[in-house]
Amino acid sequence: MAKTILTNVRTFAVAADLTSASNKVELSAEVEDKDSTNYASQGWKEVIGGIASAEISAEGQWEAGDPSKVDDASWAALGGVGPWSISGNNDASVGGLVYFTRAMRSDYKMFDAVGEVAPWTGTAKSAWPLVRGQFAHPPGTARTASGNGTGLQLGAVAAGKRVHAALHVLSVAGTTPSLTARVESSVDNTFSAPTTRLSFNAATGVVGQILRSDGTAITDTWWRVAWTISGTTPSFLFVASLGIQ
Repeated sequence: MAKTILTNVRTFAVAADLTSASNKVELSAEVEDKDSTNYASQGWKEVIGGIASAEISAEGQWEAGDPSKVDDASWAALGGVGPWSISGNNDASVGGLVYFTRAMRSDYKMFDAVGEVAPWTGTAKSAWPLVRGQFAHPPGTARTASGNGTGLQLGAVAAGKRVHAALHVLSVAGTTPSLTARVESSVDNTFSAPTTRLSFNAATGVVGQILRSDGTAITDTWWRVAWTISGTTPSFLFVASLGIQ
């Protein structure tokens, strides 16, 4: 990816798309440096890596009155943990770069002086590793029936590593609608005999979920999201992120 001007960073926080209500998003990751200096260090400080962490901070224009709005979503999530997916300055199309994690919404601020556009700021702190992955399902494609997503060649999962998957259900319509998403892997891009690796809980309303595998090695190199939909005239808008960390 070439140098870029930030014009299209997509932000999905649990079950809300904050893109149209945000104008600044910062994502940081760090590893603690632990002093291991000793008498054989020749007068130079030595450090080793300690605990890693990540933090998401964002701000923008305050809106309220609907679960999809930043105020409703932020207030409901305050102190709770859930999935956050941040795009790499793209439209969240399948295969696009995404950074995602399970994070705790740690603070939420709002409002300013008279005459100002009402602002908001918020921070989320990682409860799982920060994953650099790809979008496996785009936000703007409504799904009304069961189906399969596009395959992504994420690679094999080495022992001790995990495949991570985030699901953001942004809107739901219909009578008794239900969406059950899963993550499948395959030896090649035909998915002739896919293996289900992760299964999300059935979603009947807007919700965010994040899952990861148990650290067992997986030799399959192709991955996709698939889903089962039921109900009367159901319709779902959702985003999915996949990555190996």
